Amino acid sequence: MSDMVQTWRGIRELVLLGALWSIYSLSRLLASAELQPATERAKALLHWEKFAGIDIELSLNRFTAGYQWLATGASYYYATAHYIVTAAVLIVLWFSDQQQHRRARNALVLATVAALTAYITLPTAPPRFLPGYADVLALSADQGWWGRGESLPGGLGRMTNELAAMPSMHAGWALWVALAVHLLTTSRLLRGLGWAHVLLTAVVVVATGNHWVLDVLIGWLLVGAAWVLVARLSRERRASSAAPLPEPLKSTTTAP
Repeated sequence: MSDMVQTWRGIRELVLLGALWSIYSLSRLLASAELQPATERAKALLHWEKFAGIDIELSLNRFTAGYQWLATGASYYYATAHYIVTAAVLIVLWFSDQQQHRRARNALVLATVAALTAYITLPTAPPRFLPGYADVLALSADQGWWGRGESLPGGLGRMTNELAAMPSMHAGWALWVALAVHLLTTSRLLRGLGWAHVLLTAVVVVATGNHWVLDVLIGWLLVGAAWVLVARLSRERRASSAAPLPEPLKSTTTAP
């Protein structure tokens, strides 16, 4: 019976995460495709980045596009690591600790749903839609399966939301991976690889022209907030379930 319950729980997890991935990838069906307001939002982001001195997108994008091997490597990382690394950590969590898996999965779902809400209500153009920026994935498309600025195969790229720049869930999911690895192990090497994935993903999404620096920072903030919120609710739930039941009231009546 326990094996059957475990199997059904696994199927339920796969269905849930599959549905989440499908909505995440196909959100273009729900979002506005109007380029003008999305471009204006992107220009506003760039204005704030220039004010803060963090507008490194153009120089990093041009440098990456200038070397074919670098453009191809960044494109492969953009198109694969986002899904494969996240899925691998979810699977390891599932088999290692059901309670930790549930908490981490809830944080991932919460952050992704919040990001989807932003994609649908406030579509924002990525840098590659603005003059002067290169679409690195398009430049290296003949070296892989992706299409113009998309991690999906070229034929399916039309179904994805190309204006889903703010926030960056590539960056957000990478941070989630690093936090989940901390739950799984105390190994400095593995934890270091988790944080290396966070930094490399941040560089790649900006260098390929798919996200602004602010997209990355807000993606991190979103996942961090979801992680803290879920952890707090989990602690409160455990404390509530561990609280002793009140003792029954003793009768104050005396026998005649």
